[in-house]
Amino acid sequence: MNNHHQNHNIEAEVRQALAEDIGSGDITTSLIKNTATVKATVISREPGILCGIPWFSEAFRQLDSNIMINWMLQDGDSITANQIICTLFGSAVPILTGERTGLNFLQTLSSTATIAHAYATAILGLPTKILDTRKTIPGLRNAQKYAVRCGGCHNHRYGLYDGILIKENHILAAGSITQAIQQAKRNNPKNLPIETEVENLIEFQEALDAVADIILLDDFQISDLIKAVELNQKRAKLEASGGINLGNVRQVAETGVDYISIGALTKDIKAIDLSMRFQYT
Repeated sequence: MNNHHQNHNIEAEVRQALAEDIGSGDITTSLIKNTATVKATVISREPGILCGIPWFSEAFRQLDSNIMINWMLQDGDSITANQIICTLFGSAVPILTGERTGLNFLQTLSSTATIAHAYATAILGLPTKILDTRKTIPGLRNAQKYAVRCGGCHNHRYGLYDGILIKENHILAAGSITQAIQQAKRNNPKNLPIETEVENLIEFQEALDAVADIILLDDFQISDLIKAVELNQKRAKLEASGGINLGNVRQVAETGVDYISIGALTKDIKAIDLSMRFQYT
């Protein structure tokens, strides 16, 4: 994904988030003199992996381009409890107005980066890649996919437009795995990789015979994953998914699958606890 598209997305995502919060105007800051200036410090209350600097910075840029932000860390860096992440200097009114929106991006994206880092660490030294899914917060896919990379994992397809993934409901509609794959091969103007989901070794063999590029092994037991890797002989790329957590992800990776996709990276998130402290100057 090119940076121009990403930057454009950040601007639009932040604009929407600010509009959601400010609406017709920030009534509370009308109590504060426009001339008041402030030094604000963002502090983490718990450990994690930092992510979301471009979104946080953009929130304040849109409110007042004169606000200065000094970052002590970069996206992807580890943060500890009570660590100072950044300081802001400038007019009090826009800093107060943007505080919640900026922190919302930072706490949400740091959460995904932190989970991704835990999974990447769990399979350290193995060639398997951990992928995210499309189970993202609506409107924040671009941002969460970026956070996954900051945490050391990898991106699956971005949406329905950049990869073919034939799932159970598509197979039912097409008639069979073979028919679905054949149809996808006929109707593939962008020459995208064709991936199909299978639920057992019989379906796996059918997908292999129909020459799928990637086969998603859904809810396979470890013993069946090992058999699938043996049967495959490196013909297709293999992706394990379903029922995988931090406790068993290394065992799954050790079977020799190419990819493991984890919905939890983007959907089972718990915001990193951050706070902004103010000092009037």
